[in-house]
Amino acid sequence: MDDRAAVVARARQAGVSRFVVIGSGGSEREARNAVSLATSDSEMFAAVGIHPHDASAVISAKPPQSGKSQLLGEALWEEIVALTRQPRVMAVGETGLDYHYNHSSPEEQVLLLRRFVRLAQELHKPLVLHIREAHAQAMEILRQEGGSPAGGVVHCFTGGPSEAAAWLALGFAVSLSGIVTFKSAAQIQEAAKQIPKGRLLLETDCPYLAPIPMRGKRNEPAYLVHTAEFVARLRGESVIELAAHTRAATNQVFGLPT
Repeated sequence: MDDRAAVVARARQAGVSRFVVIGSGGSEREARNAVSLATSDSEMFAAVGIHPHDASAVISAKPPQSGKSQLLGEALWEEIVALTRQPRVMAVGETGLDYHYNHSSPEEQVLLLRRFVRLAQELHKPLVLHIREAHAQAMEILRQEGGSPAGGVVHCFTGGPSEAAAWLALGFAVSLSGIVTFKSAAQIQEAAKQIPKGRLLLETDCPYLAPIPMRGKRNEPAYLVHTAEFVARLRGESVIELAAHTRAATNQVFGLPT
C-alpha cells in the first residue's frame, strides 16, 4: 500500500489510536508484513494465521487463492508458527471456517482450524476466528479441542443473536465490521444490541466492507467512526461511551498494554 502513512495519519486524526494488524491470507507474506508493521510502531500489534479460504495451501500444498506464496505445505505452516511466537503477535488468526465460497474444501478447513486451536492453546494466545455459514460446526470443533483458554474474538461477525450468545458462552468476544451498517444486516444489528459491554469490539476488515456512508470505497481505519456512530445509536449509547468500552474490550481480548 503506497499510501499507508497517509492512511494511518487519517485514522489517528479520526481518533483511532491503536491497530491490530491481521496477517492472514494464503501465504507467509501477509503474516510477515503484519509482524513488520507491529514492530515498527508502538501502537500497532499483530495477529497471524492462514485464512480458511487458503487452508489448502497448508493441508494440500496447493497454491493459495489469494496472493502468491513462496512456501507451501508444512514449510508454510512452520513459518506461520514461528511468526505467532513473536512478542508483538498478540493473537493467532484469523483462522476458521468459511463455507460460502469453499475455496478450500470443508475437510481442509477443519483440519487447519484444529491445528490453530491447538497452537493458540500452546501459546496461550487468543484466537481470531473467521466464521461464515459454519457457526455450529466451528463451535463444536472448539468444544472437541478443549476451547481457547486465552479467549478470542469472532471477527467480522455475520450471525444473529443466537450465534452471538453461543460464542459469548464459549468465552469469545464478538467484533462488528461495517456490515452492521448495511440495510440487509437486521440480524447482526439485533445481535449488536444484546452483546454486553466488555465483550463487544469494532473493526474495519480493511480494505473490505466500508460502512455506510463510505460503502463502495476502499475501507480504511478512519471509517471506523461511522461504524461506531451507527452501533452507538443501535445500543442507545453515546459514541464516547461506546468507544470507551470497545477499546477496553480490545485491550482485554488481545492483552494490550494499558
